[in-house]
Amino acid sequence: MKVALGADHAGVALKDALKRSLDALGVAYHDFGTHSTDSVDYPDYARQVAAGVASGHFERGILVCGSGIGMSIAANKVPGVRAAVVSTAEAAELARRHNDANVVALGARLTPEPVAHAIVMTFLQTSFDGGRHAGRVAKIHQIEDRDA
Repeated sequence: MKVALGADHAGVALKDALKRSLDALGVAYHDFGTHSTDSVDYPDYARQVAAGVASGHFERGILVCGSGIGMSIAANKVPGVRAAVVSTAEAAELARRHNDANVVALGARLTPEPVAHAIVMTFLQTSFDGGRHAGRVAKIHQIEDRDA
């Protein structure tokens, strides 16, 4: 699995901590930045990660900002991306199993590091259930197609 990572200035420290976990698990990733706490615009990083996932170059994306909300809003503008803001491992599991979320957004100001690690591991290890959920996810793509 290849993962795309991105963060703004508020999320850079948590993103870097998550990279250490990915390294320990042998998960391949590309870090789109940012790489410092200097103020940046989160949509720039959300777009790069989302575009990488939507293109199929990366299977999953991880975004981190102060709340996770801005990153998820920006990422969900890219057709084919299903970004979910999650604050628990259970929410990450449900986002994957029921919504086939392919990007997770975390709030560095709201999510303790150990919880963030559990969220990411769950997000990466959980499969989409398909079945009745597949039709619902297909309807999301119909919205994208109709409104494009």
